[in-house]
Amino acid sequence: MKTAAEILAMREVCAVAATVLDKLCQLVKPGVNTYDLDQEGRRLMDEMGAESACYNYTLGHKVFPAYTCLSVNDEVVHGIGSLKTVLAEGDNITVDVVVRFNGWIGDNARTVIVGEGSDEMKRLVRTTEESFYKGLEMARPGKRVGDISNAVQRYVEGQGYSVVRDFVGHGVGTGMHEEPQIPNYGRRNTGERLRPGMTLAIEPMVNAGKPAIRMSNNGWTALTKDGEPAAHYEHTVLITENEPEILTIPKK
Repeated sequence: MKTAAEILAMREVCAVAATVLDKLCQLVKPGVNTYDLDQEGRRLMDEMGAESACYNYTLGHKVFPAYTCLSVNDEVVHGIGSLKTVLAEGDNITVDVVVRFNGWIGDNARTVIVGEGSDEMKRLVRTTEESFYKGLEMARPGKRVGDISNAVQRYVEGQGYSVVRDFVGHGVGTGMHEEPQIPNYGRRNTGERLRPGMTLAIEPMVNAGKPAIRMSNNGWTALTKDGEPAAHYEHTVLITENEPEILTIPKK
């Protein structure tokens, strides 16, 4: 639960994260490689006085080597920028930006289509974004985490897709991953009760095929097990006394 001063700090960092994400998404086009996109993310963070919360993130013996997460097609999350990964017409890419600014974390992600894209790819990306807003409707005081989870799951599965069960949304503040965890599946009226002052990263991850994932050889990147494409949409959200507030809004 954040104080008024802490909420102000969260608004500031989330605006930075959203601005970086927005500018990177505008650079997505055929022929661009993901290493150059990642380096531009680093430059934009430096320019705004922030730093990547992903770079050198340590999990056990593993250290994440990139400044952003750039996941292409069947990569679900935690893709690593590479000179070898050159975007082609019809691909999709999830741009996931997490920044640290004045000790606070802002987290957001968006899947964008490279060039025109197929109708089916457009539908997958659109459904993923729409499922976020279904979950957001439940992000109100008195509701529970499971209400968000269930709203996302019901919408996604109603569209013929599946939700990823191995990765979840989460609280966010001075740490990148705080309690509570927010799965994209679950039962209504279960889990922690939502209270004003909570800041949550709500992030549906949706597979066109089955929900199962596999891990790549780099130890970080998760891919769909069946090779079907995936999409991801995320904002950092503040629980208020009334309507939820999306904090990851780009600076004007």
